[in-house]
Amino acid sequence: MTIDIKTASIEPLRVTFDHLRKRLGEGKVPTRYQEATHDLQAQVNFHYRPTWDPAHELFDARHTAIRMEDFDALVDPRQYYYGSYTLQRAKQQETQEANFAFVDKRGLLETLPAELRDRIRKVVIPLRHLAWAANTNNCYITAYGYGTPVTAGSMFQTCDELGVAQYISRIGLLLDGNDPASMKAAKDLWLNDPAWQPLRRLAEDSMVVRDWFELHVLQNFLIDGVVYPLVFDHFDREVAAHGGAVFAMLTEFMVSWSAEGARWSDAVIKVAAAESAHNQALIEQWRAAWTPRVREALAPVATLAFGDRAAGVLDEVFAALDARARKIGLSAPAPGTGS
Repeated sequence: MTIDIKTASIEPLRVTFDHLRKRLGEGKVPTRYQEATHDLQAQVNFHYRPTWDPAHELFDARHTAIRMEDFDALVDPRQYYYGSYTLQRAKQQETQEANFAFVDKRGLLETLPAELRDRIRKVVIPLRHLAWAANTNNCYITAYGYGTPVTAGSMFQTCDELGVAQYISRIGLLLDGNDPASMKAAKDLWLNDPAWQPLRRLAEDSMVVRDWFELHVLQNFLIDGVVYPLVFDHFDREVAAHGGAVFAMLTEFMVSWSAEGARWSDAVIKVAAAESAHNQALIEQWRAAWTPRVREALAPVATLAFGDRAAGVLDEVFAALDARARKIGLSAPAPGTGS
């Protein structure tokens, strides 16, 4: 008996949803990222205005002075949606947990000179409070931002900043054998030490910025764009040069994450600035207004970390930030950077 097996290819009548077909074109198959982000922003049928802000709708593009024909153009170059984001962070967390376990099991931080451990306590551990402020700021961007691509990115940034605060806290615990002494001391530095008050003041001022795009420029481009290279690049190398190379194992997440986050923040600013001369002028105005404040706030922290070399290190960090600004279409250097 002969069995003749035939195959049939069935072409689907629809390859995507109608709203994505209109956006991408007939017959185009969307990516998972496009399915998870595009055209999901609520725009009608809100029924009432918020009692705390009756001048705006519940979801309102007027919460920023930036004007976009399509806020969905502010896409994340990492193509993160919930699935891809959590998979990537899970892999990074697995690596970071292994690093912490290795350093803890071998007692490697205890082998560092006492002076070096003290510098880490004074320069790094208070930054857990700055990371919490960044977490709060990105929560605000998520709440008042417009368009799922940018608010999804800011929500991921919110979670990541909290993760950074937790990793810094764990470094403090490792420094003292799981005694919270370092964290208590860091809180006192953040609240009372003169060297930290300009940065604390900047963090608190950032938390009352009403325009969410201005806050994005301030927090995700300027503050993070200076703090992470300053502390988790230059200070990491400073610690390693004095026998503390093991410290880099505990900050690996901050290094890789900040480079990745910079891609997202730069892409959002680049697209918005290219949209119109109005947007370009606003972003340049915000950058010019906040950049001197950022340098002023971080100058005392840089002195704690680098002593009399602080000004030179800051110049290098701000020069790198200016180079980023040029790549995304902003003028450089910004006033007050010293570069």
